[in-house]
Amino acid sequence: MAKLLEGKIVADKIKQELKAVVQGLKQSPVLASIVIGENAGTLSYAKSQQRLAVELGIEYHLRVLPEQATQNQIVELIQKFNNDKNVHGVVIQMPLPKQIDHRLVSQFISRNKDVEGVHSPVATAVMELIKTSNVDLYGKEVVLVGYSEILGKPLVSLLLDKFATVTVCHIGTSQAGRLEEHVRSAEVLIVAVGKAGLIKGEWIKAGAVVIDVGINRVNDKIVGDVEFELAQKRASWITPVPGGVGPLTVTILMRNLVEAARAQQ
Repeated sequence: MAKLLEGKIVADKIKQELKAVVQGLKQSPVLASIVIGENAGTLSYAKSQQRLAVELGIEYHLRVLPEQATQNQIVELIQKFNNDKNVHGVVIQMPLPKQIDHRLVSQFISRNKDVEGVHSPVATAVMELIKTSNVDLYGKEVVLVGYSEILGKPLVSLLLDKFATVTVCHIGTSQAGRLEEHVRSAEVLIVAVGKAGLIKGEWIKAGAVVIDVGINRVNDKIVGDVEFELAQKRASWITPVPGGVGPLTVTILMRNLVEAARAQQ
């Protein structure tokens, strides 16, 4: 039976360190958060960021733009925050309406205020949880299912820095009928697709470390991309959903902000 990789435990340790740093700053760090539209999930995530910010002594400025907002309007708001010396970090909440190119608008965030782009909170959270499992990534077969801008690309770089052997699976892998084959070979499996039950528990290699980043609502229940019950019987470590990557991601976002604020001050 796999042990649980609980993000909250790691997050609590980081939060204690952050509180001490924030208290030592001349000015409380300020995070500007931009939400476009009234997506309930997005607003809920932004509120969870706000709650943690208050707990840490960080000011959180939430700006909600209408669903019909244009890229120019978003860029104008970003530039306003860039020019505000009292704002230390800027974040754009996902997902965005179809008319908005996330990659394009994100490029306008000042480099020293880009608390998501420089050190991706999700990718860093995954690496922190792998470190908690005490697995040595050197030479390990790591399989990443899902290749997003937010997680995939930065995570591959971080894994390669640890000399892991990395295989990336995506929709093409699935359509070619080879997803199961790759998953079965994974000593460390990371899944971030957003499709409940995509990875069958019986595919998990005995003793593997499983990091499930997926968040899906099924019959009023939040579940991941991996069939948890059977996977837990086969893996050595596994993240619960909820309670795994999520709590740690928000904390690392705040850590990035505090680092940016300290550098700017």
